Amino acid sequence: MKKTINSMYFSATDTTKKIVSGIAKRILENMDREITINNIDFTLPGVRLKSVSFSEEDVVIIGVPVYAGRVPNVLLNYLNTIKGNGALAIPVVVYGNRNYDDALIELKDILEFNGFKVIAGGAFIGEHSFSLTLAKNRPDEKDMNIVGDFADQIHTKITTLDEFLTVVVKGNQPYRKHYMPKNKDGSPVDIRKVAPKTNSHCIDCKLCVNVCPMGSIDFEDVSTLKGICIKCGACIKKCPNQAKYFDDNDYLRHKQELEIEFASRREPELFI
Repeated sequence: MKKTINSMYFSATDTTKKIVSGIAKRILENMDREITINNIDFTLPGVRLKSVSFSEEDVVIIGVPVYAGRVPNVLLNYLNTIKGNGALAIPVVVYGNRNYDDALIELKDILEFNGFKVIAGGAFIGEHSFSLTLAKNRPDEKDMNIVGDFADQIHTKITTLDEFLTVVVKGNQPYRKHYMPKNKDGSPVDIRKVAPKTNSHCIDCKLCVNVCPMGSIDFEDVSTLKGICIKCGACIKKCPNQAKYFDDNDYLRHKQELEIEFASRREPELFI
């Protein structure tokens, strides 16, 4: 089989990156070929300005996080510029132990609409972007063993079949509305405009500027946002001095609710 293996991902805190890269690497190992994986990390905004095109000789593992049960809205325009041209695709979504709702079927539909043949799909768990305790340190060793088994199945499929049927994944069509947190009275609350604060621990190292996937943190004053915040957790979890934090009451209530209600471990779901 003379296929090029490609990994693509949006991964603000590196959980999606770990899973997608793990799948791609294992498939390549099974091929017993000394060929570098073509990697496209579209986490930072500059990368999403460039269009990408594949061919029938490509296998593309593409991963995104789940936001409110769906593919992140901020990625839809970019994802719809990617051209498959008959390439084989494996969509992967990563969620913080609550649920992936309709994110996987939505990503699958986007890829098919843009000319990919979707032959497998997976929903994996990563540490929640809001939390240090919900799905802590996942994907862990158990998850990565499942990643390896999944990649083995994909390799078997692409090396033994000449024709591929579209894989069936879990989800609803039409898609469910985006998941919304609720306040203590049970009314939906909108936390989209909530932004992180900066405390006195900040040493102005500019790391948060460099990791923000929306390019929203001002270089001259890192306590100021010049664009939207998608609550990805990058500036908080990657800050060496724990200088970034949220203090919005609705956000903090929702975070605590998630940590309590969805503490039980969930496992990856694979479709192949």
